[in-house]
Amino acid sequence: MVVKYSSSTENYLKAIFHLQKADGIVTTNDVANELQTRPASVTDMLKKLKAQKLLLYEKYQGFKLSNEGRKVALQIIRKHRLWEFFLVEKLNFGWDEVHEIAEELEHISSKKLIDRLDEYLGFPKSDPHGDPIPDSNGKFTLPRQVDLLNLPLNKVAEVSSIGDQSPEMLELLGHKGIALGTRVEVKKKFAFDNSLELKCKNQLIVTISEHVAKNVFVKYDE
Repeated sequence: MVVKYSSSTENYLKAIFHLQKADGIVTTNDVANELQTRPASVTDMLKKLKAQKLLLYEKYQGFKLSNEGRKVALQIIRKHRLWEFFLVEKLNFGWDEVHEIAEELEHISSKKLIDRLDEYLGFPKSDPHGDPIPDSNGKFTLPRQVDLLNLPLNKVAEVSSIGDQSPEMLELLGHKGIALGTRVEVKKKFAFDNSLELKCKNQLIVTISEHVAKNVFVKYDE
């Protein structure tokens, strides 16, 4: 029997999954900041998730997802990223337009629909922003990559994923000619503000800030 969860529960599980990647433990304030809600509301929801055996509580430390909670979170993420892929590849949306639409579509509960969607799309391994798409069992492979701040000078690399996926960031990257698959090369690092001078595949030279550099990930042959 497939258990159906509310949209609010799913949003919490997904948020906790992303937050706990750092150190494995998430606090009430972490979740409140991520979901932009009051800590008291978060506390109430976390108690409900714990009662449903979706969370584990470490006294005086915080929460983390149980095995079941992680499993549910991965299926939500799978749906979100498949819908983003569909919107970009089949409906010609821009990569900066799809996040909010996918936020709504990810709550469709039909497993059969999502499995058919995955098959229809050719079982894609990553979404339009380079994030891995979990398979039907929640398994995925993290790519080996570094951010542009840590890319050696004059090393040709290929953009593989984007960290900050806000519409504003994606619009900026599009304006500078940077997208998934773009071949780039760091020509100069400025000590003053950690900005970079970047050469793109079309020989265009652009300057990007430290924040942008930390959120553009690339892969290259070592």
